[in-house]
Amino acid sequence: MRHTRGRTVDITTLDELDHRLRAGARTLSGWRVRSVDLSERGAELGRCRLAGATFLGCRFAEGDAERAEAAGAVVLPRIPDVPVDVYRHELYDARELFDALRWSDSLDGRAYAWSKPGAIDGAEVSAEVPLARTLHDHAIDLALDRWRQDRRVVGVMGGHAASRGTPLFADAAALGHRLGSAGLTVATGGGPGAMEAANLGARLSSRDDAVLAEALRMLAAVPSYRPSVDAWVLSAFDALAALDPSGADGGPVANLGIPTWHYGHEPPNIFATAIAKYFRNATREAILLEVCDAGIVFLPGAGGTVQEIFQDACENYYADESSVAPMVLVGREHWSVELPAWPLLQALAAGRAMEPHVHLVDTVEEALEVVTTSR
Repeated sequence: MRHTRGRTVDITTLDELDHRLRAGARTLSGWRVRSVDLSERGAELGRCRLAGATFLGCRFAEGDAERAEAAGAVVLPRIPDVPVDVYRHELYDARELFDALRWSDSLDGRAYAWSKPGAIDGAEVSAEVPLARTLHDHAIDLALDRWRQDRRVVGVMGGHAASRGTPLFADAAALGHRLGSAGLTVATGGGPGAMEAANLGARLSSRDDAVLAEALRMLAAVPSYRPSVDAWVLSAFDALAALDPSGADGGPVANLGIPTWHYGHEPPNIFATAIAKYFRNATREAILLEVCDAGIVFLPGAGGTVQEIFQDACENYYADESSVAPMVLVGREHWSVELPAWPLLQALAAGRAMEPHVHLVDTVEEALEVVTTSR
C-alpha cells in the first residue's frame, strides 16, 4: 500500500518494493520504507541511489543498514518489545485492536499494559518507551491526515457513562445516524457511552431506522463495559454480524474514533470504521478537535466533555470568521444548571467572531439542523 504526494512514496510491503525495483526504479529519494524485511535485498538496494530515502523499522542483513546510512539514507531501527508498529501507515480497525477473545490478550489490551507508567513485567521501563510512543503517535497523525482528505468531519462529544439502553445512548445514536445520512463524517473520542452510540449510528447511516433500532435493542443486553469488557465487545461484534454484514446496502459508512491508551481501561468501541488511537492524551485531544471542520455537537457529559467544550472555545475565540465552526450544546438544563458551561461560553463569545456560531439546544434534531445548515 502506498501514498504519493509530490515525490513521497510510502512502501509497506516487500512485494511493492520488488515491483518498483523490477520496473526500473534506481533512485529512492523521497521513499519511506516501513517495517519491511530487507534482509535479502542488500544487493538490490546497493545498486540504487539511497540518498534521501528513509527506512522505518526495517530489518537489514548485517552491515546493510550502515551502508544505507553511509549512502545518505535515514535509518530508524525497530524498537524491541513494543506491542504496536510504531511506523504504521494506516489507522487501526476494530478487528486489529481486538485480535483475541480476551481483551487483556488483544493488541489493545497489550498496548495498554505496555503503556502504563512504572514497570513492565517487573522490569523498569527503558528510555526507548517514550520514543516509541512518540513515533507511533506521529505515524497516526500522518495516517489520519490521509484518511480525512476530502471528508467533512463533524464531532460528537459526550459522556462515557451513557449506558446502552438509555435515552441518552439512543439520542446519540440517532444523531450519528442522521449526520451520516446527511453526508457528514462523524468523529468521536472513540470510547464507550455516547461516543459508541454516535459511531454506531454513523456506521449504520446507509440502513433504515429499523436496523438502528434493532442494534440498540441487541446492545442493551450488555449495558456497559463494566464489569466485563469481553462481554461488552462480544455483544457489539454479534450485533454487527447480524445487522451489518460486509457489503450490505453498500457496506458500513466511514466514521472515525480517536481514543487514547491514556484512558486504556475504557476500551475503544468497535463501531468506528477507522480508529486513530494515541498514547499521548494531550495530542489526541488537540487532534480530535482539529479534525472537526464541520463543527462539534456536545451531548450531556461531565469532566472530559467540559474540557472539550472550552478547548474548542479557546480555538474559536482567537479564530477569524472563516475558521470558526459551529459549537452546539445539547441539553439546556444540563449545560445551564447542572454543569453551567453555557453562561461562560456565551460570555466568552460575546463580541467575537464565534458569537453567532455557539448554540444551546434541547434536542438532537435541533443540533442536526444547526450543523447541516452551517455547511
